[in-house]
Amino acid sequence: MVFTSVAFIFYFLPLTVLLYFLVSRTGSQRAKNWVLLLASLVFYSWGGLQYTFLILFSTIVNFILGLFLDRSPHRRKAWLAAAVTVNLVLLGFFKYFNFFTDTAVAVLQLLAPGWENTLPRIPLPIGISFFTFQIMTYVIDLYRGEVPVQKNYFDLALYIMLFPQLIAGPIVRYADVDQEIRRRRTSGEDLYTGVRRFMLGFSKKMLLANSMGEISDAAFGLAAYDNALYSWMGVLAYAFHIFLDFSAYSDMAIGLGKMFGFHFKENFDYPYISRSVKEFWRRWHISLSSFFRDYLYIPLGGNRKGKGKTYRNLLIVFFLTGLWHGASWNFVVWGMWFGVFLVLERAFLGKVLERLPSPVSWLYCMLVVVVGWVFFRAETLPQAASYLRSLFWPGTQNWQHLEIIKLINRENLCWLLCSVWICIPRKKFWRRVDRSGILRDVLILGAFFLSLCYLLITDFNPFIYFRF
Repeated sequence: MVFTSVAFIFYFLPLTVLLYFLVSRTGSQRAKNWVLLLASLVFYSWGGLQYTFLILFSTIVNFILGLFLDRSPHRRKAWLAAAVTVNLVLLGFFKYFNFFTDTAVAVLQLLAPGWENTLPRIPLPIGISFFTFQIMTYVIDLYRGEVPVQKNYFDLALYIMLFPQLIAGPIVRYADVDQEIRRRRTSGEDLYTGVRRFMLGFSKKMLLANSMGEISDAAFGLAAYDNALYSWMGVLAYAFHIFLDFSAYSDMAIGLGKMFGFHFKENFDYPYISRSVKEFWRRWHISLSSFFRDYLYIPLGGNRKGKGKTYRNLLIVFFLTGLWHGASWNFVVWGMWFGVFLVLERAFLGKVLERLPSPVSWLYCMLVVVVGWVFFRAETLPQAASYLRSLFWPGTQNWQHLEIIKLINRENLCWLLCSVWICIPRKKFWRRVDRSGILRDVLILGAFFLSLCYLLITDFNPFIYFRF
């Protein structure tokens, strides 16, 4: 089940909210948790019961290992190693088995043409990258003594399976919600801001992200990339598409969390105003960046052991960042692309950027990011190379791709302008023209009802990050 579906909007969410606030009147924290846990099980099981058994198995194993870790002070490292190993093995098997076997077969075919891959394909459980990293924060922070052990399995299960952030994040650390699982209440302010944030995210997805996705899909779907204008239109549309799509999901997750008394941290901070790649990664997918920083980069030594090891650590982190996003060499190259620029900025380029005019450093950052999105969006490395060639070495300049021209209409141009508006900070503007917030509420409400109309009359366009 997804947030932008008829089943979720008209049935699942209203029923869940109704039950939750009915049991809230009893004052029982346990009853509220049970409503959310059962709702989360239904939400995740919508995609297949076999996936639910997997997440329940993962939760049970980590719950037991967490108890062992807490009760065995002399074997804490061993139990931590066991927990991390189990989590990574599950993630590696379900997410990377096909990738490694395909790579091995490709190598074997070079040595012995005709070799075929007869191994079965392993389906990818939805959201496995997110809930695996999330449960790892619990066992690692427990080992570090930063959180208390959770002795109630169902409360730990609620943390892992809480439906607002289960499928596509943000990655919520156990330390951030431990107290709210134990005791919380939804204030009138939380309910108002939660509903408002959800409607904003829903509208951003249905009106803006999907419109930009149509253009980028048409451009990347061409049989031949022979027009530089179309190629630039496609990759710029994709840059908007992926930001609006993923940030919309985060908006809805944060809004739903507030409606039920949970306060998730922000996951985006206007990344497209960045003036360096370093700044971009402080603003983009903040929960993932902070996960790799705190649980990999710093334990590796961070920047404390000399320049050489700092550069090594950055490259390791971004190699794994790329691989986390997808079992494909495209994603590995995408991660290493950013890793190399982060090394260059730390070595000398960062000081140069600080002296450059803001528009110049911003253009540099956006060029790096947009070129990186080509690797992210393309299905294969040869396709990415062909697309990049069309951006910088235009060919015949064929203008016959009418399916793209038809998409450059007044409606999509309107959504493009709105997309640009969404990508820049707007607090000062709203403080000047709408201090009461009434105008913003009216606009969000109108956009939400328009989005519902789109939901009922258009084909569904799934969230990009569902495949990770």
